[in-house]
Amino acid sequence: MLQPNVTVTAAAEKFMRRMVRFSDHPAGGFRLSVAPGGCSGYTSEFSVTAAPAAGEAELAVNGLRIFLPAESRLLLDGVTVDYTESALQSGLSFINPNAAACGCSTADSPAQRPAQASVSLSSIKRM
Repeated sequence: MLQPNVTVTAAAEKFMRRMVRFSDHPAGGFRLSVAPGGCSGYTSEFSVTAAPAAGEAELAVNGLRIFLPAESRLLLDGVTVDYTESALQSGLSFINPNAAACGCSTADSPAQRPAQASVSLSSIKRM
């Protein structure tokens, strides 16, 4: 069975692990199904189940069991799965280095990742 080259970030792993731990199947796994669509190139659905369904591959990430249906394995090959949380939205995001940018303001392609800024506490003064 084809094992995809999927990278799961620490944030995504933490989210998935919490979902499994607090489910009815704490010894089970995280089923991730993706399909083409959405700004990042994928729409996703997930659930926690006791065991993989027929035809699903089991991907082990630091002891976390992730169940991937066949189409999801093909789509996620070479993709990084991340978890993002902001004031406007939270959830799994998919970073595909081979995808073209969609042009909208919510896309998370390598060319449109937000910049990081830092502020020194010493620069903040009371008025």
